[in-house]
Amino acid sequence: SASSPRPQKKRKPSKYAPPEKYAHLSPLTDILAPNLICVFVGTNPGIKTATAGHAYAHPSNHFWKLLHSSGLTPDRRLKPEEDRTLPEKYQMGNTNIVTRPSRDAAELSKGEMVDGAGVLEEKFRVWKPESVCIVGKGIWEAIWRWKYGRNMRPGEFRYGWQDEKHNMGLLKKKNNGEDDGDDESEEEKEGLDGNGNVWKGSRVYVTTSTSGLAASLKPAEKEAIWKPFGEWVQKRRQER
Repeated sequence: SASSPRPQKKRKPSKYAPPEKYAHLSPLTDILAPNLICVFVGTNPGIKTATAGHAYAHPSNHFWKLLHSSGLTPDRRLKPEEDRTLPEKYQMGNTNIVTRPSRDAAELSKGEMVDGAGVLEEKFRVWKPESVCIVGKGIWEAIWRWKYGRNMRPGEFRYGWQDEKHNMGLLKKKNNGEDDGDDESEEEKEGLDGNGNVWKGSRVYVTTSTSGLAASLKPAEKEAIWKPFGEWVQKRRQER
């Protein structure tokens, strides 16, 4: 009826949108360099980020805030426009599992997320960061499907550090859906890291999404998951 209060304007849930829809927007440039302590892996650039040309540019995104509060950028909270300073100042980099921009992750297909995981493996094989920080559960699930040819089983997902057998950058895809032990092939053994040691892949730390839309965890819970990673990176910076 006319007298009833106007409902709050709610976002309509997104569904798959083809790449043409945002073809006018540029993909984000990867921020990568050799021998980084960590590289962050986001889902894909949102519209605001693609328009700005800088990572995590939407004001509702908590990425830069969490980087600061967890000690990853201990001196201050960076602005998105400072994203290119990450390698030189903090020995950190940034990339995404899918390069094309979209309004949100629901506009991407599962297939392109999984394909993107293969591209990530190749990037990390080339750049050999010490660790990769997966910014959101859905990204890790897609990487898992690429690596093991199946979805995660109940109890397999956890935030934080992952077992060494899940290290990235070794281009090891298992299609049978089962682990085949930790035997390394000759191909994997031949790579050396920036310090001349045998390259065993980038350690994986899975943390929460920083999107303002991801509200399943409270801010304090997100901070608690980010904090150990921030402390580890700070320690590695001092050791280097």
